[in-house]
Amino acid sequence: KKQLGKKSAKRLRYWRNVGMGFATPKEAKEGNYVDKKCPFTGNVSIRGKILKGMVISAKMKRTIIIRRNYLHYIKKFNRFEKRHSNVAVHCSPAFDVKEGDIATVGECRPLSKTVRFNVLKMEKNQIFGTARKQFRLF
Repeated sequence: KKQLGKKSAKRLRYWRNVGMGFATPKEAKEGNYVDKKCPFTGNVSIRGKILKGMVISAKMKRTIIIRRNYLHYIKKFNRFEKRHSNVAVHCSPAFDVKEGDIATVGECRPLSKTVRFNVLKMEKNQIFGTARKQFRLF
């Protein structure tokens, strides 16, 4: 007699290790999203610079803005001034991102007009209140 019911053969999902000591998220291995620009499941290789920054905007679809703070030395006054730069970063659906989180990003090929980086690791929010203009060096 034939057994009726669900087939237990689960379809295998393609994922890979991006290297450099970054673990592949569980959601990338077990999730069911499709993202061709994801470094874990898509066609993007990570090479070049590795940067860290704070998420200040997560309003776009699969793209976030991170703020990188740094100090610039003024020789005349023998002091430092605070400066920052914003970087547009592609964020895979494997990550749950909120403002104030710390993102580790890796350089990849150009994904759009302004996006040249991809999120590799997220650390949860350690700031209370607004994270927009907080100055923290990593």
